Amino acid sequence: MHRSVGAVLGMLLATVAVPAIAHDASTAVASPRATYNLNPGWRSTTGEQAGAERPGFDDRDWHEVTLPNAFNETQAFARDIKDLSTGITWYRKRIVLPAQGPGGRAFLEFEGVRQAAEVWVNGQSVALSENGSMAFGADITAALRPGENLIAVRVDNDWKYKERATGSGFQWNNNNFNVNYGGITKNVRLHLTGPVYQTLPLFSGLGTIGQYVWADAFDVKARRATIHAQTQIRNAGATPRKIGYRAEIRDRDGRVVRRLDGGDATLAPGETRLLTAAGTAENLHFWSWGYGYLYTVTTILTENGKVIDSVDIRTGFRQTKFADGMVSLNGRVIQMHGYAQRTSNEWPAVGVSIPPWISDFSNGLMVESGGNLVRWMHIAPSKQDVESADRVGLIQAMPAGDAESDVTGRRWDQRKEVMRDAIVYNRNNPSILFYEGGNENISDAHMAELKAIRDQYDPHGGRAIGSREMLDSRQAEYGGEMLYINKSATKPVWAMEYSRDEGARLYQDELTPPFHKDSPDYNRNQDSHAIEDVKRWWDYYRVRPGTGKRVSSGGVNIIFSDSNTHYRGDNNYRRSGEVDAVRLPKEGFYAHQVMWSDWVDSVTPRTHIIGHWNYAAGATKDVTVVSNGDGVELFLNGRSLGKGERSNGFLFGWQVQWAPGTLRAVATYADGRKSEHVIETVGAPVALRLTPHVSPRGFVMDGADIALVDAEVVDAKGRRVPTAHDMVKFTLDGPAEWRGGIAQGDSSGKPRAAAAAGPAEPTKPAGADQTTQYAGTARGEDNYILSPNLPVEAGVNRVLLRAGTGRGTVRVTATAPGLKRATLTIPTSAVKPATGGLSADFPEDHQPALLTRGPTPASPSFTPSRTTVMPASIVAGSNQGEAANSTDDNELSRWTSDGQPGSAWIEYRFAAPAALSEIDLKLVGWRSRSYKLRITLDGRTVWEGETERQLGYANVKFAPATGSLLRITQIGPVVDRDAFGKVIELDTSRKAGDTGADAVPPGWRLGVVEADFHGPVARK
Repeated sequence: MHRSVGAVLGMLLATVAVPAIAHDASTAVASPRATYNLNPGWRSTTGEQAGAERPGFDDRDWHEVTLPNAFNETQAFARDIKDLSTGITWYRKRIVLPAQGPGGRAFLEFEGVRQAAEVWVNGQSVALSENGSMAFGADITAALRPGENLIAVRVDNDWKYKERATGSGFQWNNNNFNVNYGGITKNVRLHLTGPVYQTLPLFSGLGTIGQYVWADAFDVKARRATIHAQTQIRNAGATPRKIGYRAEIRDRDGRVVRRLDGGDATLAPGETRLLTAAGTAENLHFWSWGYGYLYTVTTILTENGKVIDSVDIRTGFRQTKFADGMVSLNGRVIQMHGYAQRTSNEWPAVGVSIPPWISDFSNGLMVESGGNLVRWMHIAPSKQDVESADRVGLIQAMPAGDAESDVTGRRWDQRKEVMRDAIVYNRNNPSILFYEGGNENISDAHMAELKAIRDQYDPHGGRAIGSREMLDSRQAEYGGEMLYINKSATKPVWAMEYSRDEGARLYQDELTPPFHKDSPDYNRNQDSHAIEDVKRWWDYYRVRPGTGKRVSSGGVNIIFSDSNTHYRGDNNYRRSGEVDAVRLPKEGFYAHQVMWSDWVDSVTPRTHIIGHWNYAAGATKDVTVVSNGDGVELFLNGRSLGKGERSNGFLFGWQVQWAPGTLRAVATYADGRKSEHVIETVGAPVALRLTPHVSPRGFVMDGADIALVDAEVVDAKGRRVPTAHDMVKFTLDGPAEWRGGIAQGDSSGKPRAAAAAGPAEPTKPAGADQTTQYAGTARGEDNYILSPNLPVEAGVNRVLLRAGTGRGTVRVTATAPGLKRATLTIPTSAVKPATGGLSADFPEDHQPALLTRGPTPASPSFTPSRTTVMPASIVAGSNQGEAANSTDDNELSRWTSDGQPGSAWIEYRFAAPAALSEIDLKLVGWRSRSYKLRITLDGRTVWEGETERQLGYANVKFAPATGSLLRITQIGPVVDRDAFGKVIELDTSRKAGDTGADAVPPGWRLGVVEADFHGPVARK
């Protein structure tokens, strides 16, 4: 006898309980609702397959895969993204439902597919998603049948894919910015509900918005806030239903901290309604930077006192404020310092197909380096990365879909739709503080449209919405340029990308093989790369909160981990990361730890010596120490080499005649504290050492888990040898798949060209994005991807193993000529097998939230270091009508003189005599022009000289003086001379934000974009 689909679903709901997270069926409060992991047990093939959507199609020759899966994942880092394979990929999976029970609904949730996917169930088309970036859902109730059901998915990852209905492409399907790992590249779930149910936050495909949890009425000191829990419910049945609603809040230990009563409501057949419950919660742990404290909020539907539907939302509570040019979290100002990271966040030979613990491993390293913000680039991040950032305590800036520049017509509508979908999907994730409307400025009209979407779907989440640039926007709630320093007294501004140079981890310095001299045009060594990172951050730090009325809210370094996208140097992937592609730290990682250890002022004592101490006899080494101390003394084998010369705030330098032994840097602070760092000469290589990294529950044989293995060359005392570059041969035994690592070079042994193949000049292709390339020598190398023979670099490398589905122990053996071999045994953990293709195991449920930095400190994050004095009136030697632009807090306006020597001056009068000691000047053409100026106060010269070329503000310091009339006079002509080499991303002054340089010729033209006048802080 055939039973109805409703009966099939109802039986399943009545008998199964599963783990849950996000918007899944609750594990805290039992209900008939169920959620399943559909990742295991797919079959896949590439190429068009006529009839593959039909249940009777023969797929026995297809290969078995566990999702997430990209058909071209093996090409990750082996090829330029423009050369990644494209085409059609098919996936098929069979699931079995029980045979009887009451009625219900069934929904598929795809977290994302790249690029376009059509989904069939039992030969019936149930969904089409084409945006390639966001989650979508499908109601498959009508397509299901008793017994076995066939899910088939056809994926097309063509770079030129066109939307079926309109013929329009998608702006972000772009072969410079969005790496194209094709297939079902994110997780898939099955949700089964009763006829009255809470909807899913899947606007695309389902048109529903799910749950929304927020907090307000914060009393941070008392650890109190009002919690609101809202859910969208639907009656898909044929009769009216009277439904009760409540919510329960549980802490990380599972204890109920508050119950919220939402009353009851009667829903007509087919009706959809929002229900809300609210109440004050006490003794809350507020989510914070490096403090991923999360609560489980369970929203519950009841009928006649019985729970009929319950959903868990994992979230956190935090207070935000975006005002006075600053960002505040839980009442404490925080200067943004972190990374602009490609959303792909990919790894060699597996691309984006990684388990949740690997996301936590990578994102946790951002926090460990001192990063508090990740700005995902161009498209919305995966839900896995979003939830990972929640757990590790990493603030996020979430884009939706973009490449470069504003767009119109259907392509703009696509961007709005993806922003809507991303906000609905991610609005309960506390780590998201910023919504990004574009990777480049958009019109204020477009910004207003995105802001309206935010206000409709996330009006209470405490998140700012803005875009890159947008400095003079009346709509954007934050902004900031690329590379350059901006300040503001109103909305926060932080740099969206800075410090873009590249440097491979292999290239340590010019004294260490392979003897890589610094080449600042995107091909640095590690000494230089770390130093450049410090120089570039110092520009932001010196105008941080506490330095006046107008301040910088910081910036994000591009990028954190080496990426397969948009390179500049001589490789086929980008090496700007502070860690390499397998997340081994570079020197810049440790430099950032020193500078970024605190919220604003750098006060936690930290010191780091850049590099190693193994050199040839007779070598003279330029030693650089990064420290936040007031002074640093260097000791070689206990003998003082004196205090280092300080530059860029955090850098101290010496020139040292090398001698074997111990090099120690000791920093001292004004309050008597000290910090130090020691490096030493290590012995000759004698052995290999292998060290595993696995998930909290071990190496799980689910077909998707990954184990990381570090391979080191060590001396007789077990110390890593930093000059070792031995080729290591690996062998793998047991139920795992070799995915290998990455290194400079080609596994074929093909030698690298000795000189560049072309001039070191950019080439610019046609197109709206106006991206650039850079001539180099190693674009064809495979970087040892998947090779079982892999060299260590600076004494270490890391390889990946992917879990199989069998039983047994995994064994890795590493050998190298002249070194003692190493063998590593990794125990494996079994996973509960799927039943009928439905898995109850969710890897993310096993990931602990990290509380490494502790709660938000109660003390102020900065001590004011200077005051700002605003002029009461301004008089200029020419163009008087523009004079006010020089202090208007709009960095896209300016005042310039008329080109005559006698009128190249501007005067600022203060309402009362002002004590002054510094001026920050943003001058037209700041990167390429230095101005010869004389500054007088009430007629007395307080400063005369030539301003520095810099990336934003020239700082002019002078002895404290008091007066009412300050005059800035140009005393010599200016010429254009770029001080920063080939910053090829910024090929026009408009793109550079270099206000006026394209319109204001050099010579006798004084151009002031913004002038800030500062005096000393009165000490009590």
